[in-house]
Amino acid sequence: MEITNVNEYEAIAKEKLPKMVYDYYASGAEDQWTLQENRNAFSRILFRPRILLDVSKIDMTTTVLGFKISMPIMVAPTAMQKMAHPEGEYATARAASAAGTIMTLSSWATSSVEEVASTGPGIRFFQLYVYKDRNVVAQLVRRAERAGFKAIALTVDTPRLGRRESDIKNRFTLPPYLTLKNFEGLDLGKMDEANDSGLASYVAGQIDRTLSWKDVQWLQTITKLPILVKGVLTAEDARMAVQAGAAGIIVSNHGARQLDYVPATIIALEEVVKAAEGKIPVFLDGGVRRGTDVFKALALGASGIFIGRPVVFSLAAEGEAGVRKVLQMMREEFELTMALSGCTSLKEITRNHIVTDWDAPQARLVPKL
Repeated sequence: MEITNVNEYEAIAKEKLPKMVYDYYASGAEDQWTLQENRNAFSRILFRPRILLDVSKIDMTTTVLGFKISMPIMVAPTAMQKMAHPEGEYATARAASAAGTIMTLSSWATSSVEEVASTGPGIRFFQLYVYKDRNVVAQLVRRAERAGFKAIALTVDTPRLGRRESDIKNRFTLPPYLTLKNFEGLDLGKMDEANDSGLASYVAGQIDRTLSWKDVQWLQTITKLPILVKGVLTAEDARMAVQAGAAGIIVSNHGARQLDYVPATIIALEEVVKAAEGKIPVFLDGGVRRGTDVFKALALGASGIFIGRPVVFSLAAEGEAGVRKVLQMMREEFELTMALSGCTSLKEITRNHIVTDWDAPQARLVPKL
């Protein structure tokens, strides 16, 4: 059966993967309310398409932190991709590069920064967890820099791991034939069996709960790379990120895997964009499965989006070819949405192209021009 949209890869992945692995990728925290909401919230935004405009040529290119990419659709960091497919992060890196877009490599990858760099050219960001041992952090950042990575995406929403009940039930741990490759030489690459989630125990032992805004500034003293703060959901923290010298913000709720009952990222987006006041770009991840979702995020002020689960599910289903297909389908859907909305470039996508169920009643009928 031909795959015609991104969502169809999830069922294939579920069939192919061991239950422990599928559940790790698919689940959210606690009641998983935010997990559903990340998707559902997009359906509360409708289009106001403009007609009779020449849409014969559509330009989806954009620049992110000065790097030109083919479309505002990028690859989010997802951990331990070799659990999904033997080629893991190598396949994802090649697919992102072929699509002309950015891949973000997870700290907890099953391939190292050097290995991913060896797959060939490509614009890559490195997602960073801050360990208690700051020498480990400094060493890792330097390695990413040397390997040609172009930015650090600092995850700020994980002082402790969210309660993911399927991981507890499954006693989740990294399969014995895999390691967290970036930490292999530091004796931090293995995850022990635990009487709950092995990952939760690993995080409790290694990740620094004292992480604060001053560490964002500390990071700038050890690297020249721009720092994206990943995990911002409020105006207050958006303003703090600007003050702390962040190069950008990723509005993220960690794929609904940390604190349940936070808003969907698409709902939190506008508040963060307004608070950033155009000083730094704001990106979004969480729940993006369609080209229409990408357009909605850009209409609400995002400079681009990142996709996570669609990458691991397509990787599990079809390896590199699957990830390529996901990026291609998202691209084609987004281009079609632009054409049918009357936009030929990203700068033409405006707030007036959408109406949301949180707009004031009169605004729903007559948007401010």
